[in-house]
Amino acid sequence: MTPKFIFVTGGVLSSLGKGLAAASIGALLEARGLAVILQKLDPYVNVDPGTMNPFQHGEVYVTDDGAETDLDLGHYERFTSARESKKCNHTTGSIYHSVISKERRGDYLGGTVQIIPHVTDEIKRCVQAGVNGVDVCIVEIGGTVGDIESLPFLEAIRQFRTDVGKENVLYVHVTLVPYIKTAGELKTKPTQHSVSELRRVGIQPDVLLCRTEQPLGKGLKDKIALFCNVEPEAVITAVDVESIYEVPLKFHEQGLDEQICKRLNIWTRAPHLQNWEDLVYKLKNPAHELTIAMVGKYVDLRESYKSLNEALCHGGVANNAKVNIHFVDSEQVEQKGVELLEGVDGILVPGGFGARGVEGKIRAVQHARENRIPYFGICYGMHMAVVEFARHVLGWKEAHTSEIDPNTPYPVIYLMREWFDYRSQRIEKRDELSDMGGTMRLGAYPCHLLPDTLAAKAYKREDTSERHRHRYEFNNEFKEALVEKGLVISGTSPDGQLVEIVELKDHPWFLGCQFHPEFKSKPMDCHPLFRDYIRAALRYNNDKKA
Repeated sequence: MTPKFIFVTGGVLSSLGKGLAAASIGALLEARGLAVILQKLDPYVNVDPGTMNPFQHGEVYVTDDGAETDLDLGHYERFTSARESKKCNHTTGSIYHSVISKERRGDYLGGTVQIIPHVTDEIKRCVQAGVNGVDVCIVEIGGTVGDIESLPFLEAIRQFRTDVGKENVLYVHVTLVPYIKTAGELKTKPTQHSVSELRRVGIQPDVLLCRTEQPLGKGLKDKIALFCNVEPEAVITAVDVESIYEVPLKFHEQGLDEQICKRLNIWTRAPHLQNWEDLVYKLKNPAHELTIAMVGKYVDLRESYKSLNEALCHGGVANNAKVNIHFVDSEQVEQKGVELLEGVDGILVPGGFGARGVEGKIRAVQHARENRIPYFGICYGMHMAVVEFARHVLGWKEAHTSEIDPNTPYPVIYLMREWFDYRSQRIEKRDELSDMGGTMRLGAYPCHLLPDTLAAKAYKREDTSERHRHRYEFNNEFKEALVEKGLVISGTSPDGQLVEIVELKDHPWFLGCQFHPEFKSKPMDCHPLFRDYIRAALRYNNDKKA
């Protein structure tokens, strides 16, 4: 079958949930037996979000092939079985970089390089390159209609319908229908203006997803359909829900998947949504409840830890429990002490970079270790666990990561100068002068597990593969001394040179991993480490009550 393309745009304002809408459409089409892939086109000039502050852009998601991407790709992978890759996220920066590189090589034969057709052709080429033989390709356009940055992408997807045939392209527009409390009514004017702006660049939306606090009545839907030139049944209420995992079901109730299949002339089976219904039931009817303290430095913007928040939720589902996340600023722990962690059932220190809040994270680790509270350290959280152990168990008071203290006499975490890259199958070299991206270990790497450890019991196998995003590594120079005092190296690279997982003896559940397991967790297939961590936190919670 000729692949179909669904383009998802957004209007009025940002953060309306275009990514969740695209992911939910993917979930519904998969439930009908179709193979899907999802892509994100972002209008910012950065080549990728890898060097952007999480406060500005939220989480940086990482794919198996080492792409640093927009956080929406995490939604795509959690909601569908699609395997995202470098071909699934393109930015203005990456598009222009490619066009300029071609111009310098002479690929345009001396012609004048312009937005149309050269930039728009490159955008279309990137979209087509990511299709990979699937039935449907869902493409989310970042930003808001009306932004100057989005214009080349909108022009490219306008051309797409002519290029591949109107029967193969569908435009879905996510917009806002706000409720004005003082007037006591929903207002359609923002949606009308947004669609008008989209039509001004030549795109007539086929389906409208209207974000709103309250369901839209038939009268409002008819009004929106009339003024926006769409059929009434194509006006879908995207009402606020308790859990993001309800969205596919809410869309299905209003016939969104049926509308899409009809308009794209796709014949499919009836959707199988029992797994989504079971998931939502478990989320709304947990038997247990517990609290996890997440001690980080980006806690003021919850989007910074989006995949991590969801993985903890998945761990709760796997244990029939509701997981409350208590976000704790690690700088506040430095100033006010570990009293901020009182009453929690587990402590988690997530990934991060830089010196700010480091000592607060180390104090949180010490509190978890000494009080036998279940601890999960991810990436930087593993580094802090090793530093804390070196300082307070071995007595190396000046132990640190050389990322923060280049002059420490005990650099238990350091920048490994040379290592064997299992993905490229060659020796990689790096130092402090390398490009920031060049010093990173990015993407999926193999990990061998030590038998009879927490890690081996969780995975139930000897080997696994996990996604990485970090520069600094465990320093093998200090391995023997740390192991002698009770640190367990439970996961390494196949050659044993790279330490991937550390644990503690004589502790209910204490584990730090160099990788980011949250990137591979799904609501109906929780990552084994999160499943076992929440199980340990539940035991701790029960012991407190006993």
